[in-house]
Amino acid sequence: MSEQAQLERVLVGAAAELPEGSQTEVSVGGQSVVVVNYEGQYHALKNNCTHKDFPLLGGDVDNGRITCEKHGAKFELATGKAKTLPAVKPVKMFRTEVDGGQVYVLPL
Repeated sequence: MSEQAQLERVLVGAAAELPEGSQTEVSVGGQSVVVVNYEGQYHALKNNCTHKDFPLLGGDVDNGRITCEKHGAKFELATGKAKTLPAVKPVKMFRTEVDGGQVYVLPL
């Protein structure tokens, strides 16, 4: 891996410490990112509902979606697409990778 790529990725934590259903927040390039372990896959989305700028961290996760607690907008974890009103714009996505048992987030 190039030195530049290593500088861009942000350590979330050990995979063993991020169990199924867990959510955590990291900062990537100055942006708050929520990382969700859903069905063994790590998904990273900007921690910001596109409807009214409310954090997504802590929202219910079900059926591959995270729900904004403020007004109920749902976003697809795999794509960031808004799936229910009042949100219509997608949430910015970030790439995740597991390397040596550690979970990382990288800008797309």
